[in-house]
Amino acid sequence: MKRTLGVCYYPEHWPEEMWADDARRMVETGLSWVRIGEFAWQRMEPSRGTFDWGWLDRAVETLGSADLKIIMGTPTATPPRWLVDEMPDMLPVDADGRVRKFGSRRHYDFSHQGYRKECQRIVRLMGERYGANPHIAAWQIDNEYDCHDTALSYSDAALTGFRDWLAQRYQSTDAMNRAWGNVFWSMDYDHFDQIELPNLTVTEPNPAHVLAFRRYSSDQVVAFNKVQADELRKHTDAPLIHNYMGRVTTFDHWAVGKDLDIASWDSYPIGFLSDRIEGTPEEKQYFLRQGHPDNQAFHHDLYRAVGKGRMWVMEQQPGPVNWAPYNPAPLPGMARLWAWEAFAHGAETVCYFRWRQAPWAQEQMHAGLLRPDNENAPAQTEARQVADEIAGLANVGTADAPVALVFDYESAWAWDTQPQGADFDMFRLAFAAYRALRSLGVDIDIISPETSDLSDYNLVLAPGIIKLSEGFRSALKTYKGIALIGPRTDTKTEELSIPSPMGPNLSNTDVTAILAESIPPTDFIALENGGGFRHWFEHLDGDAAVYRKTEGGLPALMGNDHVRCLAGWPDDETFRSLLSDILKETGVETMDMPQGLRTRCTKTHRFVFNYAPESISWNGTEIPPAGVHWEEL
Repeated sequence: MKRTLGVCYYPEHWPEEMWADDARRMVETGLSWVRIGEFAWQRMEPSRGTFDWGWLDRAVETLGSADLKIIMGTPTATPPRWLVDEMPDMLPVDADGRVRKFGSRRHYDFSHQGYRKECQRIVRLMGERYGANPHIAAWQIDNEYDCHDTALSYSDAALTGFRDWLAQRYQSTDAMNRAWGNVFWSMDYDHFDQIELPNLTVTEPNPAHVLAFRRYSSDQVVAFNKVQADELRKHTDAPLIHNYMGRVTTFDHWAVGKDLDIASWDSYPIGFLSDRIEGTPEEKQYFLRQGHPDNQAFHHDLYRAVGKGRMWVMEQQPGPVNWAPYNPAPLPGMARLWAWEAFAHGAETVCYFRWRQAPWAQEQMHAGLLRPDNENAPAQTEARQVADEIAGLANVGTADAPVALVFDYESAWAWDTQPQGADFDMFRLAFAAYRALRSLGVDIDIISPETSDLSDYNLVLAPGIIKLSEGFRSALKTYKGIALIGPRTDTKTEELSIPSPMGPNLSNTDVTAILAESIPPTDFIALENGGGFRHWFEHLDGDAAVYRKTEGGLPALMGNDHVRCLAGWPDDETFRSLLSDILKETGVETMDMPQGLRTRCTKTHRFVFNYAPESISWNGTEIPPAGVHWEEL
């Protein structure tokens, strides 16, 4: 696998006489790819049916002639003002019933059929014009689905679509009333037109109603993406990509990925540290200028799976961003480290965002590879260094991992809907398991909840999965490794009710969660021999073997040789200890990693990354802060 670097560029932002020099400097920096076009609809079509393709034609020719491969973005994340004026009901509506106005970006409703047709139209025109252009080597569809909380909209378009979706799913209101338990609080419906969206109710709406709306809303993102993908397939053989985000669970990325060729994501490690990752104040201070040592890796592994083995980073943070609560500069060397970590996890391409820092508008405080005055910014030197290092290192692919972690978007919606504890969050639970594994020096694959073959893995974790799929359940019957199920796995039906018999309902494993309790931060359920649970604990019953107990004598880990149920959410050290013991049983080698040090193996090398703000010794090698070390296997 050949590794390459790229950059995001906006030719419409700069005088045309700068383009050729920008292209030359990009190539001199060692960049191979350039992404353009994703926010330029107004420049392409200044008014209905009036087009100006000339500037984009010249930009494509200028960049392509410099030997840069172009990723063409469809511009549907920023519909122009004239289109909003034509169909003002295309604007999204928040949960409080307020219209979200024109004046920034992502001002559209996924459910609006008229806007969807307009997207198909502009994509068709772009495909006809550029689909066969030899300089266009990939296409990006839209930009960052659900950025700014836009996947859920409570509009009239969403209401109409939701009612139709319900009618197709349930066929009759009687069936829906039974599935949702609408006998409770006299919530029965006589016909689908009576159903409202699950917002602005006096107290919490029926959780099955909320979960249905979350499923519907995800389906609209999938359908919106598919319209553009299907249109582009008519005009190009180039791969189709979307740039997902970090810690976004509002739509099913597995489903969107089925219509694409590559999954990419936008990596902003320092922004995410303060904005999207839990941690103690001490942790956040320690990693202030580096980002969390496991967050980027988690998303690399997730999106490699969503992309069916193909993953890019479409936007890599090069310096301070503009959108987090606080925006410190990266430690020198981090722009290099982040790129190499992506490559070690299977990235084919890493594109820095952006080429030149804008001197105006909303993102003027967001750093680029160049400063606003056209001088090199610090990350430009690091990008050049990565390009040189790529040239000197053999093309190697990511190694197979011995451990798999199931990640399920529907479960995230379920626990958002009915968390039962203020700090219960599906992503947070999955990430806690991932962190514990990484701290043991173990490589991890993230897998779909529909996975039906687990034979490649010594250990499989399924934390917080609302209901195990039939394929996964069947795979457990013949699985020879160890599957760690839970907490909170297979304890609900797909309609978010309690099953009978109560779960988890696992073949040949007599374990039942008979009671669940959420634990406030002031409490802790201690285990025998040390450690304990926070956030969540289930009272397990059954005849299965008990591997660990609480100090009070309740089962903490139950099961058999191959399937075990975890009763609670372990704190970090307990998770690490439990997994270390299980990994030893499966024959997987572990390492005691220092706080800031992480590894990932390719087929030929082990990479070691130092996220700490000080040097750390590794097997006799001193790795400096923000340092990257690799050694042949």
